[in-house]
Amino acid sequence: MALENEQQLMATLKQRFADHPERHSGIDWQDVVTRLLANPSKLSILEQMEQTGGEPDVIAYDDSVDGFIFCDCSTESPTGRRSLCYDDTALQARKKNKPAGSVVDHAVAMGIELLSEADYRYLQSLGDFDLKTSSWVVTPDSVRQRGGALFGDRRYGQVFIYHNGADSYYAARGFRGRLTV
Repeated sequence: MALENEQQLMATLKQRFADHPERHSGIDWQDVVTRLLANPSKLSILEQMEQTGGEPDVIAYDDSVDGFIFCDCSTESPTGRRSLCYDDTALQARKKNKPAGSVVDHAVAMGIELLSEADYRYLQSLGDFDLKTSSWVVTPDSVRQRGGALFGDRRYGQVFIYHNGADSYYAARGFRGRLTV
């Protein structure tokens, strides 16, 4: 990553961190900076998250892995990660009108983890997300083997987790990811 891009990304992340203290109570920005500068490959991943509309922010510190958890905190599902079916199996099963790709493949290519249902509910405890969109979440094998996949959103002041065919895709459904630094 070019120095200018790194500085711009760090300034964006710092401002977002300052603007949303409710997301990271008890975490000091300077500790985050130290960790980021020691892990330049993670900065590149955060830049991809930013470029695809994710607006990554620190949402937790995980003692078990000694790492800060960054998550896509855009109000709606990231715009650059929508209109994708769930996984490659679902993509290959579509005979026509195939989407550009799959959520699982895009997350792997970016170097991020797809949010689990627990991650998604935790994110929703920090604010109101996906009021007009929805986001795919990690789907249990038992559901996936039957052709389904899970997604979540917030409607009527509640967080809902639903199911859909894994091969479906919508302009208003994308995915959120997390990165441990």
